[in-house]
Amino acid sequence: MLTSKQRSALRSLAMKIEPVTQVGKLGVNESLIESLDGAIEKRELIKVTVLENSLLIPKEAGIEIAQRLNAEFVCATGRKLVFYRKSKSDKVKHIEF
Repeated sequence: MLTSKQRSALRSLAMKIEPVTQVGKLGVNESLIESLDGAIEKRELIKVTVLENSLLIPKEAGIEIAQRLNAEFVCATGRKLVFYRKSKSDKVKHIEF
């Protein structure tokens, strides 16, 4: 569970990164989760865009994705979602709080 200060720090870091993928008409499916799992393991902090043609509400999609990734849902800003999960790999530069 993230504190408000940690969440704020992650939000400021997320402003500088580009979204890794988009959630479209198909919604949250297994292939999306697999690609996000690989991305979050390499980066620890990822941003995802929910397209307007998606029938999902961004915040609800964020909660579902976070649960399936075992990650923290940092925030939803408009249609952008931010997730954090500490990487298990030693090769990754870890985010320090």
